[in-house]
Amino acid sequence: MANTIQIDVVSAEESILSEEAEFVVAPAKMGEVGIYPNHASMITLLKAGSVRIKKLINQMKT
Repeated sequence: MANTIQIDVVSAEESILSEEAEFVVAPAKMGEVGIYPNHASMITLLKAGSVRIKKLINQMKT
């Protein structure tokens, strides 16, 4: 099984997305930030923009 990260996208009113992904790219104040499984902990300011999520494909379930 591939390494994955849990992605939860929420608004003030509701949960928009909750699933596992291979990686995420988000707009940070100083430029885009890519987040992979087992990424080092960090704190950064995000800015408005698109979040790109690489979803799992052909995931086998047993």
